Amino acid sequence: MTAPTPSNAHETTAPGDLGRRLARRREDLGLTREETAARAGMALGYLQYLEEQPTAAPGTSTLLRLAGALRTTLTELTGGEVEVPPGPARAAPHAELTELTAQQCRALLATHGVGRIAVPTAEGPLVVPVNYSVVDGAIVFRTAPGTLPAQAAGCRVAFEVDRIDDVFSQGWSVLVRGLARIVTDPAAVRRLTEQARGEPWAGGRRDTWVRIEPLALTGRRITA
Repeated sequence: MTAPTPSNAHETTAPGDLGRRLARRREDLGLTREETAARAGMALGYLQYLEEQPTAAPGTSTLLRLAGALRTTLTELTGGEVEVPPGPARAAPHAELTELTAQQCRALLATHGVGRIAVPTAEGPLVVPVNYSVVDGAIVFRTAPGTLPAQAAGCRVAFEVDRIDDVFSQGWSVLVRGLARIVTDPAAVRRLTEQARGEPWAGGRRDTWVRIEPLALTGRRITA
């Protein structure tokens, strides 16, 4: 299969974004390129082209096959729901709510990168998102002095992550409750810098490490 020309490109697909969405969705489902190409009925080399070439612009029929293979929608695959909050889809007719074990909660925490921390303040608890990692079983993230996340130091806080799949009306959430502390030991700071993944999306200099040691770990999953 040859690469399509821009004349048959899907209008809502931004150059470079499609490949990242394809690869991320495939990885979320635990699929290899070979498996995904077979599901979509396309050549492995073409799928590689779509994932790696910023100028790739497949037609709508190809995108529909990929959406079906990856159990998602055309709108989600092409980024049409970037500004749409999760959760507006109709609930499944026979939804089931189950409690997650501590082991399942830890496994889900380790797969995510953005969570929300609830910090107690004089005006009441405030919630902000942070980029985080899990190191030695603890939640760790970087921030800057004087920011709201930094004010969590010395407080009992709540930290939450979740995943919502509107296509299948299912999802999960994990809640961590624990004590937040600033990491000051130089060796510990160096170790976190080496082992923690990702950079804070907020940008700027953020060299203050905060560690949340879980005291309670709970989670729930909704399945159809």
